[in-house]
Amino acid sequence: MINNDSPHIAVIGLGAMGLPMATHLATTFAVTGFEPYPPRRTEAEQAGINAESTPAAACTEADIALLAVRDQAQAETALFGPDGVTQTLKSGSPVILTSTVGPDAARDLADKLAAAGYPLVDAPISGGPVRAGNGDLLIVVGADTATLDRARPVLDHLASTLTIVGPRPGDGQALKTINQLLAGVHIAAAAEAIALARGLDLVPALVIDALSQGAAGSFMFSERGPRMLQAYTGGAEVKSRIDIFVKDMGIVTTVGRTAHVPLPLAAAAQQLFLIAE
Repeated sequence: MINNDSPHIAVIGLGAMGLPMATHLATTFAVTGFEPYPPRRTEAEQAGINAESTPAAACTEADIALLAVRDQAQAETALFGPDGVTQTLKSGSPVILTSTVGPDAARDLADKLAAAGYPLVDAPISGGPVRAGNGDLLIVVGADTATLDRARPVLDHLASTLTIVGPRPGDGQALKTINQLLAGVHIAAAAEAIALARGLDLVPALVIDALSQGAAGSFMFSERGPRMLQAYTGGAEVKSRIDIFVKDMGIVTTVGRTAHVPLPLAAAAQQLFLIAE
């Protein structure tokens, strides 16, 4: 049931993660969405979300804006473009950044938003569309206490695990970068293991089922592995995109280089995603 005293949320980007988050938020909050792609707006309307064609229109009545866009460039346009969030969002309202953009990009966005009168909550998410729709996400946060307190009801509604990393925008992105390093390497390792199973004339489904129960198991192997087999026959539902991991592994290797930390496994996985793209 929606509480009339709860903040009105504008979800900016109704893609694979944005729409299920918006749908779950709408069980408690008033929610308006922005989506540039008309068929996706129709899908959002069918899910009960009022979907606007510009970020400014979505934020007219909003108390909090939540960004679920692809990358830094989309975030810049959504926030500061001629029809952007900052054209209509109430002054001082928090902006929650759930996208994976990297620490430096988050700090840059935070500085620009602060100059325009808006605090940023750096809150990248992990867990996939199903968990997003169930409020079962991992969210890692970088924000000062006062701003976090205002955004906390939204974050608590979306997360089963909420970790406050530090007080600055960019702190959440730093931890999410490590998450993506592990996720990207695990996906590449799972694909390599399945390829070896085929090469040895083993039944890949049996291999996945057996090894997922032991020390060699990982979430990516047990969850993505079966979908890799489905994709091999053309029957897998698309829940993520190769270019997202190309972007994310690019962030990982850039952050590693900046920190003077060698990341040979991440670099190898990045090359595999580039080949697949």
